[in-house]
Amino acid sequence: MASDSLLPLLFFISFLFLCSFPPKVPAVSTDQSARTFIFRVDSHSKPSIFPTHYHWYASEFADAPRILHVYDTVFHGFSATLTPDEANSLGQHPSVLAVFEDRRRQLHTTRSPQFLGLRNQRGLWSNSDYGSDVIVGIFDTGIWPERRSFSDKNLGPVPVRWKGACEIGEKFLARSCNRKLIGARFFVKGHEAAGAGSGGVPPITMVNDTVEYRSPRDADGHGTHTASTAAGRYAFQASMAGYASGIAKGVAPKARLAVYKVCWKNSGCFDSDILAAFDKAVADGVDVISISIGGGDGISSPYYLDPIAIGAYGAVSRGVFVSSSAGNDGPNVMSVTNIAPWLMTVGAGTIDRNFPAIVTLGNMRKLYGVSLYAGAQLNGTMYPLVYPGKSGVFSASLCMENSLDPNLVRGKIVICDRGNSPRVAKGLVVKKAGGVGMILANGVYNGEGLVGDAHLLPACAIGADEGELVKKYITSTANPTATIDFQGTLLGIKPAPVVASFSGRGPNGLNPEILKPDLIAPGVNILAAWTDAVGPTGLDTDTRKTEFNILSGTSMAAPHVSGAAALLKSAHHDWSPAAIRSAMMTTASIIDNRNQPMLDESSGKPSTPYDFGTGHLNLDRAIDPGLVYDITNDDYVKFLCSIGYGPKIIQVITRSPASCPAKKPVPENLNYPSMAALFPSSSSVGPSSKTFFRTVTNVGPANAVYVARVEAPKGVTVTVKPSKLAFTTAVRKQSFVVTVTADTRNLVLDDSGAVFGSLSWSDGNHVVRSPIVVTQLNLL
Repeated sequence: MASDSLLPLLFFISFLFLCSFPPKVPAVSTDQSARTFIFRVDSHSKPSIFPTHYHWYASEFADAPRILHVYDTVFHGFSATLTPDEANSLGQHPSVLAVFEDRRRQLHTTRSPQFLGLRNQRGLWSNSDYGSDVIVGIFDTGIWPERRSFSDKNLGPVPVRWKGACEIGEKFLARSCNRKLIGARFFVKGHEAAGAGSGGVPPITMVNDTVEYRSPRDADGHGTHTASTAAGRYAFQASMAGYASGIAKGVAPKARLAVYKVCWKNSGCFDSDILAAFDKAVADGVDVISISIGGGDGISSPYYLDPIAIGAYGAVSRGVFVSSSAGNDGPNVMSVTNIAPWLMTVGAGTIDRNFPAIVTLGNMRKLYGVSLYAGAQLNGTMYPLVYPGKSGVFSASLCMENSLDPNLVRGKIVICDRGNSPRVAKGLVVKKAGGVGMILANGVYNGEGLVGDAHLLPACAIGADEGELVKKYITSTANPTATIDFQGTLLGIKPAPVVASFSGRGPNGLNPEILKPDLIAPGVNILAAWTDAVGPTGLDTDTRKTEFNILSGTSMAAPHVSGAAALLKSAHHDWSPAAIRSAMMTTASIIDNRNQPMLDESSGKPSTPYDFGTGHLNLDRAIDPGLVYDITNDDYVKFLCSIGYGPKIIQVITRSPASCPAKKPVPENLNYPSMAALFPSSSSVGPSSKTFFRTVTNVGPANAVYVARVEAPKGVTVTVKPSKLAFTTAVRKQSFVVTVTADTRNLVLDDSGAVFGSLSWSDGNHVVRSPIVVTQLNLL
């Protein structure tokens, strides 16, 4: 991280200002068009004459027709369509704790269960009965219920605690639900209000041949994919046009699914609808929530202005585990999203499967890439090769719509640079212009990270280095030619896992004392169920039908962890969400299948905890972690106090009134399974120390002795007291202190602006590992 960059520092200063002076009302706007605002209301202020909060809101705050959602489970308040002046006026009401404008968010768009360490006859699958009777809520684009992945064959009755509903709508009937898909709801009021207010959101109808359903039915495919990844049924053959052939299975094949459609095709997901889904899901009785949604701008809002953080707190405080995607803005530093400490933040890694394609140039040079193209082959025929970007026209280099001259590309293989438009859309532009194939070249920003796509013409993605090679080849000969050969599916790829280049990276942009992401899970080229409403590219012009599709993104990684949480919840009913997260984090792996440190796909260099958190999910070990770092609701309140939030602001998040201790806590003392030490700049004189207080709970054999093993970051001293923890039947919890000492005048940080180490507790059978991160304040 560049030490002379002022942007992160300015953002940090701005955040501190917001914490001290939180905005209760929206900024004054000259645009007085109606829009949606979310109001956090002190529920205890309701006059007794009103039978419900809705009656109070409709009488005192907004006319009933303008109220979109009333929140009363994870959040107290309502959303309504108002002008900014009206919202500003209501924000002055003494019962209103906070007001924020509705915001649009975006989706963070088989073999992976085995890669996580799941096996049929032993371990977590067998010990949890495949997640039987745990209910997983999916917040996404809905579901295609007819897929075999959602069959209820041989499943028992719906859990009696379930209080949810199967909402009917367009092409979605009551019989669309079953003993597997036990609930389905859709949330459209925020979306429709945004469309009515700005005209920038398409309505939920047939628009320009784009299908969307005003029901839980999935017109996009993303929700069907994430649902089947988390909890798709086991034991039938699956592939995508022959790629990734094998037995279909989700991570928790017997878990029940409840789908909450909050995202709409081509128009995103609105905070007011997401918050309403949290409210309903917790009341319905879900055990796990999977949300692969984020801001998409690389900037995290303060927790009290982030409805995902607020809704997730309400869920976690009631015992519901929430898994969220880390975002796809990597490899930029500080690009990780969904960073509230009660959320499980999941980055993406590769698995040991790939879909290679080989580009052979006219000089017989071979370039290696990936593709999921399944149409007519080129059969070794050499075609003329052209790079439209050679002209210097930027749009032509990217193969944007209407940028290609048919006279230039007809009958040729076209090189297109990655960026600005969907990868598959570039191929369609080439095809329309008469090209016979495409080589999709990464830029420096993308590095060597590759994902497969089901292209509409013969096409192959290659890394930045080989992209430069093919462009140099074109300039070196008068008649450049090439062909593409598609190799199908290759297993046993090494190294794996590798941190995906797009995966959101740390440090945490709000509170760097809390390491984010928490871990990584499979998120590259993942096979899962798909909708019939659109072809595998997702393009409206793609009329192909497929039961399964292969996608990449942290969107694919988060449901792996959601399914894992369902298995752990089924095996350990008494574990809290924090205990489940701790079990996964402290047992995560930091080595690949070569027994070497995991690599970063974008650079080819060893990755760090800023890239992978605590490591890669390893469920073979997570079922029996030995010790866990548990966190209570009171602990989270103390954390919020430690970052400068006052009682009223904390109440926006926690719903209930809160008070802070007389002595201000420090954020690094949240009982998190990782430790990040922030030291003052190198201008300080002499060594300084940071102290971390932690408590672990024994969830293994009652009588056990754990011994500390420290791998200190380079140039740093780490001490642990006591260095030995003894547990008995009567003593299940033990506390310890970690002191990290560094002389910042002599501290040599790596390219990420930090140095890394670890603390591990071991009893000879278990290893409970926590990363230690050391950095300087002037680098954040």
